[in-house]
Amino acid sequence: MKYDWRMNRDEQLDDVVPNETTKLPRRSFLKLAGAGLAPFGINGIANALTPAQVADHGARLITRQREPENLESPFDALDGPITPTDLFYVRTHFATPHLSAADWKLQIEGSVAKPFTLTYDQLKALPSHKVTATLECAGNSRVYLTPPARGVQWEQGAVSTAEWTGVRLADILAAAGLNPDAVEVVLEGSDSGEIKDPPRPGAALSFSRSLPLKKAMQDNVLIAYEMNGQPLPVSHGFPVRAIVPGWYAVASVKWLKRLHIVTKPYSGYFQTIDYAYWQHENGFPVRVPLTSLLVKSQISKPSFKESVKASSTVKVKGAAWAGEGGITKVEVSDDGGKSWNAAKLTTPAVEGAWQLWEFEWKTPAKARHVSLMSRATDAAGNTQPMTRDLDRENYMINQVIPIEVDVR
Repeated sequence: MKYDWRMNRDEQLDDVVPNETTKLPRRSFLKLAGAGLAPFGINGIANALTPAQVADHGARLITRQREPENLESPFDALDGPITPTDLFYVRTHFATPHLSAADWKLQIEGSVAKPFTLTYDQLKALPSHKVTATLECAGNSRVYLTPPARGVQWEQGAVSTAEWTGVRLADILAAAGLNPDAVEVVLEGSDSGEIKDPPRPGAALSFSRSLPLKKAMQDNVLIAYEMNGQPLPVSHGFPVRAIVPGWYAVASVKWLKRLHIVTKPYSGYFQTIDYAYWQHENGFPVRVPLTSLLVKSQISKPSFKESVKASSTVKVKGAAWAGEGGITKVEVSDDGGKSWNAAKLTTPAVEGAWQLWEFEWKTPAKARHVSLMSRATDAAGNTQPMTRDLDRENYMINQVIPIEVDVR
């Protein structure tokens, strides 16, 4: 038996009870039995569920790309800390796979003592947890870059927040028994295709990303099967997806089918060629994968080019988020950033989720165009910058973005 400090959980390696499709630790079976649940189904619900029966996105999303499907949430519709499922943005890289819960399986393999496979019913029978998490596409706000950058031309709406339900990734890894040489877990999705733009591999590939074990073992990282209390919609990863709070959404792999534990850092396409940026180490440029969210705030109201009355009070609203440290303050400027005024955080801090904020703005006495700005500061003291870091290329766009408002 092999394990180390990373496996200090109830699901340590134990006797294995085999069956036709999976190998689960004995204690997991005992937990199921104690809850009155059979290992192979919860009243048959999973086997009856098909993608056609799962509610999908609504018509209010903004189409940025039809094939593959990329849909933006209207950020000016922000009206609470949880984004309704039909307003949650959609990001896909290849054609959307349509999978059956009855046929779905999750393989856990690689540098582990006891590889096994989970069915949908078995996953749902394991102890569940709920996490509220904000997912932001790493290309959110790309349309504001000058000169124009490659990729989907998102405005402000490639970010949303939902409540996710699933099983802790740490519990699944502990059940498999991590070997001492394990360093990362590669999450592989069922979506696949060919890369069109060079540099590109010569064959089709599946979408995959890796997590260092330190991140993967955090309690809020889930293998999720529900979104806002309902089964995942097809566009959001049905039957099962990863949720990695505090990191850019590319890490939250959809349509999950395999967890492969590796003994050296993974260098897959979507974290070396794409979804990577330049970092300078010892004077040399080094290509590194995108990980933690950068501190950022956005204004939802007033919306771009909205008209407001002169000599009035207008409530400026928005949201702010960061990586794992959370937000400590948000400020608003109406004079091009010469002066800043504190906004009020209106929702409690939740690790991995945005906070809403508002500011009572006294509009000018005379009609004119005003550029409203907001900036956030996180718990580590990082403040949203005014200018763009060119090493980030077309990703991690967190500079202050003005919202033009007409005062009349």
